[in-house]
Amino acid sequence: MDYRKRRVAIPFPDRNCRVALLLAMTTELKFLNALNIVNGIGSQKIKMLLDFFGSAENAWKADGSKIKESGLSEALAQKIIEGRTKISPDEEWEKLEKEKIRIMDVNDENYPKLLKEIPNPPYTLYIKSEDPDFDFNRSPMLAVVGSRKFTQYGKQAAEKLAYDLTRAGITIVSGLALGIDSFAHRASLEAGGKTVAVLGSSLEDKMIGPRSNYELSRDILENGALVSDYPVGISSMPGNFPARNRIMAGLTLGTLVVEAAPDSGSLITASLALDFNREVFAVPGSIYSPQSEGANRLIKSGAKIVTRVVDILEELKIERRIEAEKAKVAIPETPEEEKIMKMLSPDPLHIDMIVKLTKLETSVVSGNLAVMEMKGMVRNIGGQNYIAL
Repeated sequence: MDYRKRRVAIPFPDRNCRVALLLAMTTELKFLNALNIVNGIGSQKIKMLLDFFGSAENAWKADGSKIKESGLSEALAQKIIEGRTKISPDEEWEKLEKEKIRIMDVNDENYPKLLKEIPNPPYTLYIKSEDPDFDFNRSPMLAVVGSRKFTQYGKQAAEKLAYDLTRAGITIVSGLALGIDSFAHRASLEAGGKTVAVLGSSLEDKMIGPRSNYELSRDILENGALVSDYPVGISSMPGNFPARNRIMAGLTLGTLVVEAAPDSGSLITASLALDFNREVFAVPGSIYSPQSEGANRLIKSGAKIVTRVVDILEELKIERRIEAEKAKVAIPETPEEEKIMKMLSPDPLHIDMIVKLTKLETSVVSGNLAVMEMKGMVRNIGGQNYIAL
């Protein structure tokens, strides 16, 4: 027999089989969501139930004595029994569909691979995205976090580093909070990249907070995703933030702290990153600035000091982008550009002061600054105040 001509029939499910499979998957997620709504039933308890009953549907429908046999305490078993009288899996599923919120479990092939590696990863993740190309596992991710009470220096550092990291092919993850988080998200979008916002609330529109960042959340939906492990109906509360920070640290290769006070939640994210054997980076700040105290403390404890994007790329061994990023650094091409660059730093300097310090004509300084901004050497941050990039 000529085996080269032999045709092997490979079974492929027909349309009815595919529909049945899809319905089965949807049913399982529906009951998984219902279990997740029961207060006190977290990832560990869900896994115990699934290991014992084989499916979320079986666990949801089991009688009380069987639930106790799974290893749950009597109190938790009673919560499930009581929850079934108040929670409709179908109605809760309709709420997710109305808000266009997807749910995936830890066994989904699209579940974030790095998050799956941490101890006790969230068994269920809720995702909201209008980006057809979004994929957690497509590109490396880095968390960028910092203080809500930022300084101008912190704002510039967050924007510059997030922008350059995005251009280097990294997806920025942050918490949609005011201050550094917002600047990191926005800079990533301006760089044409993807960004992920992890929330300490559920993902329906009315729960997005702070409300001043609602429009930013819309932009993120178009070029990234909103993520949470909370089912519908959970508002943002301080007690939710440690779980949110845990997801941020788990999703990413490392955490960059731009500015952080000594009691900042950003330090919790950094600590979790260390627990998960991920990298921790910090931007140094003034010893006189309370907003820099936390970041400076991290550096003293061994965090990688960051003053430019290459510091991060080298540490993460993202070799393919390092030379490209180095090549982006524009070198002054004229004596006038060189004089101006010597006067500029990350701290804003008004054009009048630049004229005074360089002893150049105002028209010369103004013209050169315009050209240098197009080259990516400087930025006008408003009011004719310039910073070096």
